[in-house]
Amino acid sequence: MHTLLLNARSIALSMLLLLALPAAASQNTVLVLGDSLSAAYGVPSQTAWVELLRNRLDSQGLKWEVINASISGETTDGGLRRLPGLLESHTPGVVIIELGGNDGLRGFPPNVIESNLANMIKQVRNSGATPLLVGMQIPPNYGQRYTSLFANIYPSLSDQFDTVLVPFFLKGIYNRKELMQDDGIHPTEAAQPKLLDNIWPTLKPLLTHPASS
Repeated sequence: MHTLLLNARSIALSMLLLLALPAAASQNTVLVLGDSLSAAYGVPSQTAWVELLRNRLDSQGLKWEVINASISGETTDGGLRRLPGLLESHTPGVVIIELGGNDGLRGFPPNVIESNLANMIKQVRNSGATPLLVGMQIPPNYGQRYTSLFANIYPSLSDQFDTVLVPFFLKGIYNRKELMQDDGIHPTEAAQPKLLDNIWPTLKPLLTHPASS
């Protein structure tokens, strides 16, 4: 009887430990957590960079599903609040964090933006997935000090957490009138392949290796 009780207690303890473990990441789901730059603002959804990513994965025989959880106007605070539910629902293997631009345009404190992004990176890692951080910059009219502090958020986080980084999502786009919509903030349809090309060299290696534990 004593042995049976010990075995029962061992089984119960094992079950509790299993329940306490983070959900296993799926090896074939990419979650895109972004703002209007990834939510196809002002461009046909079938030509947006996230849809082009799906097409590229198919053409290269990479069997990954892409979940686009991007929302126009999203901030790092909103992304941080939505992230736990998205991780639980989709158990992704890779999470692309493309947020912070709206925070910067609204003049939010850089330390708050950085803290929100850091918490997202931690949550993604704790879920068993691999984070990919997408860097952003804001126009110089916000003042040299603020624009510098903002731009430094992304490489600082990359160094701190050893996280892969796309240095600047709009590289080669923001300064070309034909690739920007009239608002001067959002890329045009013609810029969407370039957005994908800016992310692809950093993203592809993550799709050909197991997700981090």
